[in-house]
Amino acid sequence: MGDRASGAALAVAAWFIAVNLASVFAFWLDKRRALAGGRGRRAPSRIRERTLLLLALAGGSPGAFHARARFRHKTRKQPFVNNLRLIAALQVGLLLGLGWLFASGRV
Repeated sequence: MGDRASGAALAVAAWFIAVNLASVFAFWLDKRRALAGGRGRRAPSRIRERTLLLLALAGGSPGAFHARARFRHKTRKQPFVNNLRLIAALQVGLLLGLGWLFASGRV
């Protein structure tokens, strides 16, 4: 592998690690704020589901699934669960497609 390819692989690996850590942290923080509860002005602001899903879409779906199980958070919210599963399925399909392209020598 050339310097350029190894640099790109390192950048992708760094992104993958960073976005998964961010995803786990976001789930942890949202769970913590959910447990703090409360209503009104003093209630801690929660992290939007959209933000959690965008982190998963950016490559943090493994971290999102780990955090859901670890912190028992967002496990019963069916639209959220279905969206997260859809994101993961699309990512798996993309990885399989890229793997096929590289294996067949088309890229």
